[in-house]
Amino acid sequence: MRYAIRGMLAVTVACSFAFSAATADAQDQELRVESARFAPGTVRVIPPEPVPEETYTGPISLQGLIDAHPELEWSEADFPEGKPHFDARTRTVMEMAQQVILRREIFCFEFAFKPLRQMVVDIPQPNGVMERKLIWYMVYRVRYRGGDLRPASDVPSDNPMEAIYSRIEKVSYDSRRFFPMFVLTDPTSGKEYLDRILPTVTEQIKTREKITAPLHNSVSITAEPVLRTTDPAAGGVWGVVTWEDVDPQIDFLSVYVYGLTNAFKRVEENGEVELVKKALQLNFFRPGDAIEETNDRIRFGVPAYSDPQEQQYVLEKYGLDKRLDYQWLYR
Repeated sequence: MRYAIRGMLAVTVACSFAFSAATADAQDQELRVESARFAPGTVRVIPPEPVPEETYTGPISLQGLIDAHPELEWSEADFPEGKPHFDARTRTVMEMAQQVILRREIFCFEFAFKPLRQMVVDIPQPNGVMERKLIWYMVYRVRYRGGDLRPASDVPSDNPMEAIYSRIEKVSYDSRRFFPMFVLTDPTSGKEYLDRILPTVTEQIKTREKITAPLHNSVSITAEPVLRTTDPAAGGVWGVVTWEDVDPQIDFLSVYVYGLTNAFKRVEENGEVELVKKALQLNFFRPGDAIEETNDRIRFGVPAYSDPQEQQYVLEKYGLDKRLDYQWLYR
């Protein structure tokens, strides 16, 4: 009887621990969900914007291939009947290389961010000495909504070469990876600042911004799968980007975010071909000076002025024709 009572007590204690652990896990999970909820307007959400035209390039000429392999050129003199043996002349390599359409699948993340802010922190230097510096940072979140775009082919025969791409279809995957690059730009001076990885600062930012979910830098976030979700309250994957040695005189600035989409555009000028990536441009305005920089609030968007000439001057700083808080562009 004594052993039975002890057994019952052991089971009861074990169940209590299990229940407590489950409750703690549930509370922790609930806390993680709460970490993505802030006062209205605190987190700005930029919806994904894939475009069907981004799923193909062309028709273009593969002139590099044509110039590098003249031996592939078809000539009537080489054939007794003056035509290829098994296919039409338009299906030869050189003829097909004159007009090629390159097709691809396009994805795009949803991007959300908290206000761009400043903070004075101690940063370790290579000589082991701590240096007190002012850093700029932005906390952000990415979510994968699915709905990737890709060309859909209708094959009228068993020959894949005869595929006809007449429509665009949507496809989704379980997850995708985010490989970001952030560039802070001062359009007045032309200076550009790449983000710096500052591990000792992350925890301070996490505490200040009240982020309870894991907070990644631009490198560690690449190892985190961004799961597909359609839940508007989903936590997503959180990250922080930091800059240092930003000009204290800066007033107008833009942050360009790369990696949210794999879309690109082929630009040909003066015989030179360049591939430009699609990026998200976030515009900011800092009404302040170089004195007590941390007291200056960095505002999102392009400032509005009643004077048309002054407004035009500001728009030219951002390279805009009209006031836009953000835009997708190729650069």
